[in-house]
Amino acid sequence: MRTQVGIIGSGPAGLILSQILHQHGIENVVLERQSREYVEGRIRAGVLEMGTVKMLRDVSVHERMDREGIIHEGVNLAFGGRMERIDFRAQVGGWVMIYGQTEVTKDLIEARLAAGGNLLYESPAVAVEDYYSSQPRVIYEQNGRKEELICDFVAGCDGYHGVSRQSVPAKELTTFEKIYPFGWLGILADVSPVEEELIYANHPRGFALCSMRSHTRSRYYVQCELDDKVENWTDDAFWDELRRRLPPETAENLITGPRLEMSIAPLRSFVAEPMRFGNLFLAGDAAHIVPPTGAKGLNLAASDVYYLSRALIAYYAEKRSDLLSLYSETALRRVWKAIRFSWWYTSMTHKFDDDPISHRLQVAELDYLTSSEAARTSMAENYIGLPFEQFE
Repeated sequence: MRTQVGIIGSGPAGLILSQILHQHGIENVVLERQSREYVEGRIRAGVLEMGTVKMLRDVSVHERMDREGIIHEGVNLAFGGRMERIDFRAQVGGWVMIYGQTEVTKDLIEARLAAGGNLLYESPAVAVEDYYSSQPRVIYEQNGRKEELICDFVAGCDGYHGVSRQSVPAKELTTFEKIYPFGWLGILADVSPVEEELIYANHPRGFALCSMRSHTRSRYYVQCELDDKVENWTDDAFWDELRRRLPPETAENLITGPRLEMSIAPLRSFVAEPMRFGNLFLAGDAAHIVPPTGAKGLNLAASDVYYLSRALIAYYAEKRSDLLSLYSETALRRVWKAIRFSWWYTSMTHKFDDDPISHRLQVAELDYLTSSEAARTSMAENYIGLPFEQFE
């Protein structure tokens, strides 16, 4: 098979890229190793930055998002038995939207298929070859047979464990990784959120997060040991632990219910440099991972696609290659700023040890953050998403 851009992975990064390229008349094929049902059922985060929302609106995948998404103009920080709000609108004139990544993926798949997009499910890519040539090839499997996709460019949007980055020799990559010594135990339940906006809680027992997917479905987390097991937790045990980590008045208003899903997520920061190898480009989790604190994963994938799509459009429309050359450097600048923010936010809100001074210093940091105009502005600016660099 021959196409202009081969896209590996049908998560939000691959699908947004496919939709943008389609709107500019650039042929593309999306390869996905899982089934469509599996991809649409994956439970992921749900905080969209302003830039991500604009991208979805620009590619006409926004009707359900605008109808069902919830605009949040602030976020709550709970510490020392009290709760303080960072007002995004007042600080930087911005907001975020609560709309699940699962729903974003469903909307994008529907839009791509309605437009006749070539999405090949249960077609795992097994290698990317000749990516330093003018005709890179993606070797993939379909119906038990090995097939070949010949492209001008390959976009590796296939996640941390995908074949794209693994096809690059280790000597050509520089990787950076930080493993955090804890995980997040999360529960999804059909109960009304305890608060209208998210709550990030710092407590001597550990971090907690009160999040949501809609006005009737909530997603809650408590920090847990890295080797903990879901089997160790009943629903009641989870709800009791969450209450302990919230301010008393908030805990009293917590509505509980049976789990729809419960899982444990490890936390790590990871960056691979560069993000371009000849005509192979990495995007999203294939190139970087951030802790879920601050909800940057999906949004970083979208910003990668912002830069990559513009570089490809400039190449096909004007035969320009300068933006392709700048892609990795430009994308990584924004990546590292998000890595820094997520590290800072995690360091301020989670329990790392039993040293009493550590918790006191965190409370002092949170007290400063919520009482300083400059600190609140910095927090709001980073949380709603730093602006994309001019890239034309």
